[in-house]
Amino acid sequence: MKISVDISMYPLQDQYCQPIVNFINQLETFPEVSIQRNSMSTHIYGDYAVVMACLNQEILKVLESIPETVFVIKLIGTNREKANIRACE
Repeated sequence: MKISVDISMYPLQDQYCQPIVNFINQLETFPEVSIQRNSMSTHIYGDYAVVMACLNQEILKVLESIPETVFVIKLIGTNREKANIRACE
């Protein structure tokens, strides 16, 4: 099953930018998933089991090193990577 994930990371510390960049960079090391960065969140696309395994591994690393980190995650059970989303008319 293909999924799409929208994830945002909020390290509750003064130096918050680099941990976010590091997290996204680590996600990009998994060739089985597709990553799209934007200024508000990161989108991840791929097979459910693979995406969730990647997230599980990388989120655990973050929480072990920066326990005061908030993740906001939205999932949908389809691949929306190439979706043409139009604004409401």
